Formats: sequence, structure tokens, C-alpha cells
Amino acid sequence: MITRILIRVKVLQTLYSYMLTKPYRTMDQAIKELDNAFEKSHELYYYLLRLLVELTDLQDRRLDEAKHKFKPTDEELNPDTRFIDNRLVQALRDNAQFTRYCRNRLIAWDDLLFLRAMLDRILQSEYYVAYMALDQATLADDCELWIHLLQRVIVTDEMFEDKTEAMSVYWSCEDIRIMSDFAAKTIRKIQEGDPDPLIPMFRTDDDQEYGEKLFKRTVQQMDENNILIDSLVRHDRWEHNRIALMDRLIMCAAISEMKCFDSIPTNVTLNEYIELAKIFSTPNSGQFVNGVLNAAVNSLKERGRVTKQ
Repeated sequence: MITRILIRVKVLQTLYSYMLTKPYRTMDQAIKELDNAFEKSHELYYYLLRLLVELTDLQDRRLDEAKHKFKPTDEELNPDTRFIDNRLVQALRDNAQFTRYCRNRLIAWDDLLFLRAMLDRILQSEYYVAYMALDQATLADDCELWIHLLQRVIVTDEMFEDKTEAMSVYWSCEDIRIMSDFAAKTIRKIQEGDPDPLIPMFRTDDDQEYGEKLFKRTVQQMDENNILIDSLVRHDRWEHNRIALMDRLIMCAAISEMKCFDSIPTNVTLNEYIELAKIFSTPNSGQFVNGVLNAAVNSLKERGRVTKQ
């Protein structure tokens, strides 16, 4: 579930940190940091699913408090409980693997003000209103409600972004986007009756090995790759010492990937790293990285360093 795109992001973030602190850290320490970054991304997936449970529990408490207040109304005494009886949320509660992971990792949202504000947004959303207007909600309705709430109300909310950024330095916008997609995929698996709906951290062992190998090869080939980059940069347009560090790391990682991973097509590597340059570096980085990497591909092919398509 940690995709190749997200692996590249974590490798670049770890490379950036490593290069800034290189005299004080070993390669093994940097690899441990990379593995920790993977773990933290996986935790975000569980945090997103756990949020559904905690928001439901909060609404349950609100309805119960309304019943016991002084002179409750008939509606408060007999509330519509379909939201708190949601079968998707109950399936998460009943999942032993989910419960165990959250307990062992202390996965919980401990900010009551945040939970209250997020629940208010949900109760005011068009998706909640439409759901509560149904004559009878099915499991499919329960699941579709939370997919819409998660992807269109929760993770798009500025308050949610601020909250997650404060909770972990490892959680970027890319983490949130990818992990919310996987949380939605888990919801659909529950809807389809999958007995094992939770998604593992890596799809295969190769993906974890890919991340560690990419980091090591990029560090080992840094000097060689920078010499190639400098030879391809037009001196009349760019000064070598003014190339942004993140641009250099993006290009070095892309060049190492092209040289060391025969199973990854060259055009996939180019497209992915050019997009990462647009997201994580300067406004002009996409065009600059695009030009240098395409020239690097031609140079590497001419010298037989890259033979794949």
C-alpha cells in the first residue's frame, strides 16, 4: 500500500535530511530513518480509519447526552441512530487486526476540539443529509457515505491538514492523498465482504527492498551523477552552485533508478521524477529537471549505461 510514488517521496525526503547532516550520521542511521518514514505512512492509513470510529463514538455520546438533558424533545428522546449504527464502522470495531494495531501503536485522536469541529462539518455536509434522508440504509450506503465523507469532507479540510502536519513531520500532502485512497479501498473491500480488508504496508517484499536500494545507490553514485548533471547544464542559463539541492537530489535519484532498476521503464522514471520536482522544489524545477534528465538518458544510452526502453 506504500506505492512506488510514495517510496520515491520518502527516499527524497530522507536523502535531503541525510545530505544536510551527513558528517554526523551513518548510512545505517539514514536507512533506519527511511524505514521509520515508511512505518509512519502506514500509521496514517490506520489513523484515517480510526477517525471514522472516533467520530461515530462522539456522535453516539452527543445523542446520549441529549436524551439526558433537562426537558429533552421527542426527537432527542428518539433519535435516528443510523449514523452511529453504521455497519462499516462496526466492521472496523470487530476487526481484530485493526483493533490490535491501534492498541499496540496507540493510534488515537486525542484532540476533542478537533473531533467536535470535524463532526460538525460532517453533520452539515450534503452527504450526511442525503444519507439520513434514505428510507433505509444498506451496507453499501453505509460504506459510500464514509468514502464521500473521508475524501470530500475530511481530508480536503484545511483544519485536518493542519492537524495532521502537527501530529507528524512525516505526513505530507502526498501521504494524505495516497493513504486516503487506500482507506477508501479498504471500505470498498468491507462492502464486498472481504474477510481480510486491511492493506499491508508493502504490496511485495520487492517494494521495501526497492526503497532501501534506491537510497543506497543514489548516495553511492552521488558524485558520479552530479558530474553528469553538471556536464549537461547549459552554462549560459544555470550556474552549477545555484542549482537547488532538492533539484540535484531528484535528478541523482532518477539517474540511479534508470541505471540500477532494469524492470522500471525509463519513461516511468522520467515522468515520476519530473512530477516530484514540480511538487517538492521550485516553480521552475519541472522544466529544468525535465531538460536535464532527458539529456542524461541520451548520454547514458550512448555509453551503454542504460539499455532498457
